[in-house]
Amino acid sequence: MSKEEKELSFLQHLEVLRWHLVRAVSSIVVFAVLAFIYKDFVFDQVLLASKNPDFPTYRFFCSLSDFLGMGDLLCFGDQKWDLHSFTMSGQFSTHIITSLFAGFFIAFPYVFWEIWRFIKPALYSKETSITRGVVFFTSILFSVGVLFGYYLVAPLSVNFLGSYQVSSQVSNTIGLSSFVSTITTISFANGLIFELPMLVYFLTKIGLLTPEFMKKYRKHAIVLTLILSAIITPPDITSQILVSLPLIILYEISIRISARVLKNQNK
Repeated sequence: MSKEEKELSFLQHLEVLRWHLVRAVSSIVVFAVLAFIYKDFVFDQVLLASKNPDFPTYRFFCSLSDFLGMGDLLCFGDQKWDLHSFTMSGQFSTHIITSLFAGFFIAFPYVFWEIWRFIKPALYSKETSITRGVVFFTSILFSVGVLFGYYLVAPLSVNFLGSYQVSSQVSNTIGLSSFVSTITTISFANGLIFELPMLVYFLTKIGLLTPEFMKKYRKHAIVLTLILSAIITPPDITSQILVSLPLIILYEISIRISARVLKNQNK
């Protein structure tokens, strides 16, 4: 193949990638526009819902507390603080950024599918056969992770941080952008964390990971899990525990997935 043909091939690949990215970004923009239009639902019913005492998570823990005979020990969610916007364009900029986040969350399956369509032709037929269902399972795990972060980690973090006081003389005045970024960051981070089984599956398939290796470095993984949890969550022990526990569980599940993959390959 001549130099010109190689360059043309490279440019053709760039053109293909460009159109995949254009379609992926377009889908995000479409859903972002819809989220921008329906801001009452996005903010009142979704993002700001965890500020209300009747949020499902709070009602669940209160019912659990009553069921266990613990009175109202686990009843919380009565936020005694208000949200404020401290800059002239604060609410508008938060509206735009939140709409883009919402667009990405909703369009994630399609975005990943477009990326996968670009990568797939470069794989051998054997490699393609082991990646069946990758878009479906990746999307499911991401969605489960986002819901876990939204319904469990985020509201508990909001309740703890919003009510925490170093002194009774200091009241909490929470900024809108700070509140929204806490919800979206925690939800997104958990979505990524829940992709661990898929990552382990592919690394095992291509021979870069074994269950024996994961078992050997289990203690190291737990330490890294605690560090990662401290990085992606607000600085409170409750949130860190809530994130680290599913990570440890996912790690143990991934060990079994890795072992199952090797067992099937040996057959």
